Amino acid sequence: MPSTEAREQLVRSAKNIVVKIGTNVLTDADGRLDRRLIRSLAGQIAQLHERGLRVTVVSSGSIGAGMGVMGQKRRPAALPMLQATASVGQPALMRLFEEGLRRRKLHAAQMLLTRSDFEDRVRYLNIRNTITALHDLSAIPIINENDTVAVDEIRYGDNDIIAALTANLIRADLLVLLTVVDGLIGRDGERIDAVQRVDSEVTALAQATLSSLGSGGMTSKLQAIRRVTEAGDYAVIANGRTRSVLTRLLDGQKVGTLFMTAPSKVSARKRWIGWSVRPRGTVVVDDGAAAALRRGGKSLLAIGVTAVRGQFERGDVVRVRDAAGTEFARGLSNYASADLARIKGLRSNQFESVLGEKTYDEVIHRDNLVITDQA
Repeated sequence: MPSTEAREQLVRSAKNIVVKIGTNVLTDADGRLDRRLIRSLAGQIAQLHERGLRVTVVSSGSIGAGMGVMGQKRRPAALPMLQATASVGQPALMRLFEEGLRRRKLHAAQMLLTRSDFEDRVRYLNIRNTITALHDLSAIPIINENDTVAVDEIRYGDNDIIAALTANLIRADLLVLLTVVDGLIGRDGERIDAVQRVDSEVTALAQATLSSLGSGGMTSKLQAIRRVTEAGDYAVIANGRTRSVLTRLLDGQKVGTLFMTAPSKVSARKRWIGWSVRPRGTVVVDDGAAAALRRGGKSLLAIGVTAVRGQFERGDVVRVRDAAGTEFARGLSNYASADLARIKGLRSNQFESVLGEKTYDEVIHRDNLVITDQA
């Protein structure tokens, strides 16, 4: 689909969008919050709200804001100091959003989340319900990773992935990642207008360099975008300092790099299975099983399993790899790793003689299987 046609289709269909704002967009060269720019972004968000769009914001910047408040010249390296700096900066950041939105009779609603909030099914659904209720109250949800309590084992390290998880959670039509570059830059040094799919060639264009204030790079943005586009929605990388970037984008103008959607949309529950929960182990399948699963509508049977890696329990999410080692699916396993290792390669009518019982015919039922690479 040509870029112009895709942008026009997006404008017509977009009702629910997630906007992630990077640290370098929100702060100036000295690490202080850019009040003028935050007011501008708040005004654009309000304009989209007035058009009937539901906008959910994922904001970085609490650590950068804290650095400005405390007069720190460099981003702290130690985790406790990062947490303390974020704690100082978060109120300052939210105060500016609230001031900007209040002028348009809206309110800023703070939500601090960690990775475990997205992995726990009950909390995951509660996040969605809260976001929906906030929109009903004409409040703008502003989400940030809870840097003040997160530790290395549970924190993402940047908000790009949290933005993607949020977009999948609420089934947003569009994920917008605002940074300080105009989009994905090609080998000729020019901005790429549209990308059909995030593949190895596109990923090779990313420069995983870290800024002095931010913790993400273009690589993390492409990882986040792939989570959204493979689930069936659009994404854009754009320069957050471009004048009226959000309103121009939703007017259909060629702002930033547009990333196209996969052919089919994935249900909310399957998005949780496929892109929110960290897999506990890996199941390797033969070529025949991989081809059948990729065609869609099939369950994974033990006869197609060639190897079981890692330790997991029944009901855990596992990744599915083909014989070449490429991960292409995830799903809820009906068998623990120890039992699956004993029945791999067998037909279901042989399970009882090996395990003493046959609980399920399928290793992963098609209703609990998600193709995460729709190549």
